Amino acid sequence: MINFKNPQDVAAIIDQTLLQPTANLDQVQRFCEESATMGFASVCIGPCWVKVAARAIASSGVRICTVAGFPLGFEPLELKVQAVQAALDSGADEIDYVVNLGAVKGGDYELVNAEMRAMRQAADKVIIKVILETGHLTQQEIKRLCQLAVETEIDFVKTSTGLGPTGASVADVRFLVECGQGRIKVKAAGGIRTLQDLRGMVTAGAHRIGTSAGREIVAEAAAGGK
Repeated sequence: MINFKNPQDVAAIIDQTLLQPTANLDQVQRFCEESATMGFASVCIGPCWVKVAARAIASSGVRICTVAGFPLGFEPLELKVQAVQAALDSGADEIDYVVNLGAVKGGDYELVNAEMRAMRQAADKVIIKVILETGHLTQQEIKRLCQLAVETEIDFVKTSTGLGPTGASVADVRFLVECGQGRIKVKAAGGIRTLQDLRGMVTAGAHRIGTSAGREIVAEAAAGGK
């Protein structure tokens, strides 16, 4: 269990995120340079900025995360695979991709399974997380997706994009942990703004936190937390 009053411990589980569509080069550059000094698990940025991030955080120990099939998940599989390959070529260390939600809602788990296997293979040895967008799903659908993610050796199941109908919830994290049975990690993302929010997700079993408020959360920890 992390020490929530230790800013280094808190930073080490955060994917500090900048995925606003209007973020420009200067903003991304400053974001990455600042993040490199704070010891986050990763910076999560748009695919077009991976090379910028690679230059900005070189030798910092902070990993580069980017997205594929984001935020709706309905791209053809070959395009998602190409996105992963392009991201790795540019210097990405981790991939967060959105599952094909239409296939899930239609009960086409053969397609979902094939997509997970292809994305796992495309990511090679880097960390890959599947974004479930739990706000669109039933518990039965979430459970089935967790089972497939375990079977295909995906590294993390992730609650949401932050742009869907709901963000992360403690209940969703607990359910993902229960479904994963210790065989897959859980990333909570969407609406996590405070140290209290982070603490709730981690206590529920989240291993990684996606947030654009990492700097503020770490500052709360440095101030002694709550």
